[in-house]
Amino acid sequence: MQEIPKEEKTLNQLATEHSVHPNQLKRWKATALEGLPSLFSRGDQAAQTAAEHERQVTELYAEIGRLTTELTWLKKAGLVAHG
Repeated sequence: MQEIPKEEKTLNQLATEHSVHPNQLKRWKATALEGLPSLFSRGDQAAQTAAEHERQVTELYAEIGRLTTELTWLKKAGLVAHG
């Protein structure tokens, strides 16, 4: 019912044209209006999740670098067997 948000016709007119009870149209409209904000927040949530993932990957690579450097130093110091 794309005509509902346009409000060019009354709900009663639309209900008659589409053989639907006006109360059903009111419920559909209310449901659509309640759901509109979440349509936009889902995109924000996906972007937020992607950014968090990227941050975690960056931190993990940094940790790998630190551990590799530490292992190399320990091997040179003879505190860890070469392998």
